[in-house]
This record gives sequence, C-alpha cells and structure tokens, in this order.
Amino acid sequence: MTKLIIQIPCLNEEQTLPGVLADLPQTITGVEQIEVLVVDDGSTDATSQVARQWGVDHVLRHRQNKGLSTSFSDGLMAAIHLGADIIVNTDGDQQYPGHDIPRLIAPIVEGRADLVIGDRRPHLLPSNPWTKRLLYRIGRRVVSWLARRDLKDPVCGFRAISKDAALRMHLVTAYSYTIESLVQACQKGMAIDHIAIDPNPATRPSRLMTSIPSFVLRSTSTLLRAVLMYRCLQFMIILSCLLGGLGLLPVIRFLMFYLVGDGDGHLQSLVLGCSLLVLSGLVLLAGLISDLISHNRLMLEQVLENHGRRTPPPFGDLWSKGPAEDVEDKAATPPL
Repeated sequence: MTKLIIQIPCLNEEQTLPGVLADLPQTITGVEQIEVLVVDDGSTDATSQVARQWGVDHVLRHRQNKGLSTSFSDGLMAAIHLGADIIVNTDGDQQYPGHDIPRLIAPIVEGRADLVIGDRRPHLLPSNPWTKRLLYRIGRRVVSWLARRDLKDPVCGFRAISKDAALRMHLVTAYSYTIESLVQACQKGMAIDHIAIDPNPATRPSRLMTSIPSFVLRSTSTLLRAVLMYRCLQFMIILSCLLGGLGLLPVIRFLMFYLVGDGDGHLQSLVLGCSLLVLSGLVLLAGLISDLISHNRLMLEQVLENHGRRTPPPFGDLWSKGPAEDVEDKAATPPL
C-alpha cells in the first residue's frame, strides 16, 4: 500500500491555511492513503488550532521558530516515522497549486524519479520585476553548474520526494533547504524530474526575499557553503592555480632582472611571488583535507541510512488525529 503524506511548513498562516487544505486532493491514482502533516514553526497565531479544526492528520509544532530549512527536515523525519512512502512539500501561504499534486508525484509512483520539482518558470513570469527574473536566471545556471545537472527551478519548494530519497537527505543549511537538497540529490545520483506549474497569486510578501540585496547575500552564502561542502577540492584547485599563477609572475620578473645583474633592487618581487606560491600550496592542502572530510561525512551518512533509519524529531510536539476523531465543523471555516 502506497502512503502519501503532504507536509505543510507554516509560520502564522491561520488565514491562508484553510485555502491550502481545501485545494489538496482527496484521492490519487496509485496512492491508497493520503495524510496531511502541518509543521507549525512556532507560530504565534492559531495556525495549529486551524489545522486541527480542518481535520489534518498530524501537527508537528516547534516550541519556537527554527526556520524553514529545519521545518522541512523535521517534517521529512516525522513523515518517515509515520510510514510515508512518498512525501510532498508545499507552502502554507497558498503559493503552490495543491491540485497539481497528482502530477507532481506521478514520476515517483511510476518509478521514474526519486525527487520531483515544480517548475514555476520564474524567469518568464511578467509579475516578477526584471531584476528578480535576472537573478533567477543567474541562480539557476550557478546551481545547475554546481549540481552538474540542468535544474529548471531550483528554489521552488513545491516538490515530491520518495521515502528512500528522504532517508538520504542530511541538511545543515539554516536559511533554505531548496538548493542544498538538490545538490545533495545530484551528488548521490538520485533521479530528478520536473513538472510545469502555474503558481497562485501571492497572498503576502515573501519572508525569504525581504529585499533583493538580502536575498542575494543569503543565497550566495548558501551556494558558497554548498560549493565548499560538495565541490571543495575542485574549487580549491582552481583557487590554488590562480594564486600560483599570480605568484609566478613576480618570481619570473625577479629572475629576468637577476639574469642581467640587477636582482638586488627587486627582492620585493621575489618575496611577494614566494608568498603567493606558499599560499597556493596551503590552499591546495586545505582542499585535500576538506575532500577527505567530505568523504568521511558521506560514509557517516551511509551508516545513518543503513542502520540509524531516523527517529522522530526530538525538538517539537507531534500530535496525530485518533482513528475515531472526526473533523471539527469544517464548514464553519470556509476556504479563502
């Protein structure tokens, strides 16, 4: 029996959550059981109460706000603990079309993919300003280069993931899970697919993109961390070669003057060149050490995947609806 759990990370979404829940499919071909998990990331409003009123099967509540990436990871762990075979992640702000979930999980149900991403085509949306569309284009190319695969909308949170793929996810980035999870999936050879979706109109300003400079800074930090974690040796080799090339220039300059008998007045070039060459060697050594640490991390992850099999998230209160518990007067709270 295939069990689907739809997880919805929320932070103060009492107004939009009913509309999100009303748009979720009740039956899907190839899926025998559908359950809903709301991850309440320390909301100060009635998000958890609204979720229970609308009859969700599970509510995982953080006692304080921990961020979107932690909510996503804890939701995955809780869904695995609850027996999910497929997990769909969507947002509580009603951005993503819940009725597209059957299309989203189809490649996993058919055994063609481990991870499926919704493609909003943000670089083509006329509602986005040209600066935002340009950033999306640049970010897509950078993440695709980093993952060594063509990724259409790497920052989209509307995604489906198989149980086996979820067990292999080990995220450490606090800002957002989207980029790191994709790079990990590519690093571990998972099959990734995309489906085109039409996002709903925005119901509120984005909490991740409060301003373009802040978004660029945080996204660059996330990308740099991913580069150093998964492509560190290649990055350090390139940096080492650049430093070594710069170091050779003043050394060659000193040797040219030395051969004509004028080396005494150009010792500064020799000192600068040797310093850059030493720094180049140190950078290469750091890259080799980092590569060994990265491989050790992969081995530890394999131990967790094969033997640990993840326990329920320890930093939250997990509530599940009992078998005899009815939905509380859903009609009293109409969808938005």
